[in-house]
Amino acid sequence: MNLIAARLNRISPSQTIAISTKARQLKAEGRDIISLSAGEPDFDTPDHIKRAAIAAIEAGETKYTDVAGTMALRKAVAAKFKRDNGIDYTPQEIIVSTGGKQVIFNAMLATVEAGDEVIIPTPCWVSYPDIVQLAEGKPVFVPCSQNNGFKLRAEDLEAAITPKTKWLMLNSPSNPTGAAYSAEDLRPICDVLLRHPDIWVFTDDIYEKLVYDGFAPATIVGVEPKLRERTVTMNGCSKAYAMTGWRIGFCGAPVQLIKAMDKLQSQSTSNTSSVSQAAALAALEGPEDAIDVMRAAYRERRDLVVAMLNEAPGITCSKPEGAFYVFPSIAGCLGKTSAGGTKIVDDEAFVTALLEEQGVAAVHGSAFIYPGYFRVSYATSTEALRDACTRIQTFCQGLR
Repeated sequence: MNLIAARLNRISPSQTIAISTKARQLKAEGRDIISLSAGEPDFDTPDHIKRAAIAAIEAGETKYTDVAGTMALRKAVAAKFKRDNGIDYTPQEIIVSTGGKQVIFNAMLATVEAGDEVIIPTPCWVSYPDIVQLAEGKPVFVPCSQNNGFKLRAEDLEAAITPKTKWLMLNSPSNPTGAAYSAEDLRPICDVLLRHPDIWVFTDDIYEKLVYDGFAPATIVGVEPKLRERTVTMNGCSKAYAMTGWRIGFCGAPVQLIKAMDKLQSQSTSNTSSVSQAAALAALEGPEDAIDVMRAAYRERRDLVVAMLNEAPGITCSKPEGAFYVFPSIAGCLGKTSAGGTKIVDDEAFVTALLEEQGVAAVHGSAFIYPGYFRVSYATSTEALRDACTRIQTFCQGLR
């Protein structure tokens, strides 16, 4: 008798976590490693948020809360959606979960039946397909080319829709590309969705506040309020407030779906940490000066990385609107052999050789369902980024 359930064969361990783990192991062995693989801010959580958590502990706010989160936090989330996105949600239309990933799990497991199709534009975050498959759904990938800024086109969405389509998942700004959708970008996508009233939309806006050069991000319901009753608008504290370890994600959605997600969460994790919720309340209601500081630093780093990668032979790197990633093409490197003797047959071979020969950890594009590219996170110091990009240039110059 097999101990492990067959459902686990439908998913893989997170490849981004695997590469970060490999980089840490090599570093522990004494190797000079620069990791550009982690998807988390290198900044500390702002002080006023940490103080709120300490105050909550000292006040004894360490008990169970409502599964969906404290009423104070749900009100603050609703206020955030109104303030930042122009969307009116009641606290009953809000759920707080243990990170954005649990919000996605809850939504998919609560709604997807075996064989339901979920349209996922690619490149996409590594966890989307696995979560859909764990829910017995079928990911339908729609490639979004660099020529269109890695953004979904309305005509490609229309072509992917079938009678089995249940959801469209949209991530803006995107992990791994940093591509972000403006209201003008979303308008034709909304028009397609209006013609297909049975399709739900899951919009992952977790990097929303990390946009540059005056770009104005948009979200589906903010552009088309008629889609409100079949949209999940997800956000959280991890990226903008440098709170990855606090595990706070949240979403707004119709009450019927929120109740179903609440029911599921009640039998999995129950409420997220009461102390983390107190910290999240301070984040959403407090000053955002720290975000401005982080945003300015990320923009400078983005510009440095894009410029230096474009000087590496065989690499082409576009400048993204947001997040803290770039997603360069290695088309000019494929088929060559590295100085260490590795044949660069694909993007995985490229990042493996780059790590072994130059000590730079990055994530191959195939992990994001988009071969021929690799992801670089610039959420690390400018000094480390300059060193890493110099090593990448050296690696590419050595290809023959």
